[in-house]
Amino acid sequence: MTARLKTSAWALPLLCASALALSGCVSLLPKAKPATLYRFGQAAPAASVQPTPVTGHVVVFRAMGSFQRESAGDRLLTITGDKAAYVAQTRWVAPAVTLFDEALLTAFDRDGGPVRLLARGEAGKAAYALRIDVRNFETHYDQGEKAAPLVVVRARVALTNNDDRTLVAEQYLESQVRAGDNRVGAIVAAYDQAVTQMMTKLVSWANASAKPIP
Repeated sequence: MTARLKTSAWALPLLCASALALSGCVSLLPKAKPATLYRFGQAAPAASVQPTPVTGHVVVFRAMGSFQRESAGDRLLTITGDKAAYVAQTRWVAPAVTLFDEALLTAFDRDGGPVRLLARGEAGKAAYALRIDVRNFETHYDQGEKAAPLVVVRARVALTNNDDRTLVAEQYLESQVRAGDNRVGAIVAAYDQAVTQMMTKLVSWANASAKPIP
């Protein structure tokens, strides 16, 4: 009887110690810090200048294009020399390719030029197809890791006649905006400015290239 009591007396502290150790492991698990969400493409681009009054619309279909794979998602891509990395604990509110498409449609909707852009899936007969391939959408630390980086947006745009599939016009567009300093907020603001500049250039180019087809 005494032996049993001694065994139980030793077992109880061991069980308590095991329970405390287990609970300690649980409480010490690292907690992930929630990412801060940002967006771009909300600024209204300047309206393109038309040399003559617009007498009719030219309907253009948004064809399937491409977007830089490394930055198409919701993470901000940075380039420092030959190294690539993502900004920690920072995300776009939606994939960058989605926000870019929304900014594109908004830019054409706000513009007073002749081109009316049809989104993919939207009904309507279009005279031209517009393809946009975003080659670069990234942050360049070209002056060192601690200096204000340069946001670079580059794209190839092409306009094709929908009737005979001939290439009507092709252009490489680029916008570069240096952030005010090396903070996430300043970098996001630079993205917003770079995208706005890109949309202004793209809309102006489309209005000049998409001529009415008799």
